[in-house]
Amino acid sequence: MERAGGTAVLVIVGRIGRAHGIKGEVGLVVRTDEPDRRFADGAKLVTTEKSPRTLTIAASRWHSGRLLVKFAESPDRTTAELLRNLELQAEIGEDERPEDPEEFYDRELIGLSVRTTHGVEAGEVIDVVHLPSQDLLEIRRPAGNAVLVPLVEELVPEIDLGGGYVVVADRPGLLDPEGAEVVPTDPAGEADVPAERTPGAEEDAVAEGGAVAEGGAPAEGNVGAEGNVGAEGDAGTEENRQAEPAQGDVGR
Repeated sequence: MERAGGTAVLVIVGRIGRAHGIKGEVGLVVRTDEPDRRFADGAKLVTTEKSPRTLTIAASRWHSGRLLVKFAESPDRTTAELLRNLELQAEIGEDERPEDPEEFYDRELIGLSVRTTHGVEAGEVIDVVHLPSQDLLEIRRPAGNAVLVPLVEELVPEIDLGGGYVVVADRPGLLDPEGAEVVPTDPAGEADVPAERTPGAEEDAVAEGGAVAEGGAPAEGNVGAEGNVGAEGDAGTEENRQAEPAQGDVGR
């Protein structure tokens, strides 16, 4: 995808929730740290369906802690209900960076080498998994298996994009194939979703659920990821490293 000034990419910024009222409004599970920017009047978003559609924001407003949006293509409740659970993507420049230096796009993290705090090579980041409470790095170990490491500052103390590596703490069982969770690897990449490396206690590092976003504004009930924005029981982010699912970013 090309646009003036360079290449653009699509980053997930939210998921459509249930219809609100009879005039076509829907609640959004926000997965971006910049909801007022990404869901501004006139903004165009692309769905992640097999046959993507472009939806235009006709109006948006905050109501009882969640973001309500009306699309120009959805004039009534009936059409709004048909949009439920669709994920929304925004177009951003390939060289665009999250404003928060502690947040990263998934694409910036995938492919980085992994080393321990003692300098031992420990594998490669192959994916970023977005959960409602946080994000996880999926790391392929030298032996070929994959492990999940919570993207929290205690366990991932350093991310050096310029150097091309991340540092993972030497905690018993964290990277050890006998103690860490082994998951199947999926070579197929998904849409670029931001996540956030969140500070917090180690006992909060593991959670169940699923996705992240750009981060920071409350939506539909839960404060979680993308700068930790959640909605309808989901947390999410777009350009920042956090969890649902945070516009395609990861932050800490």
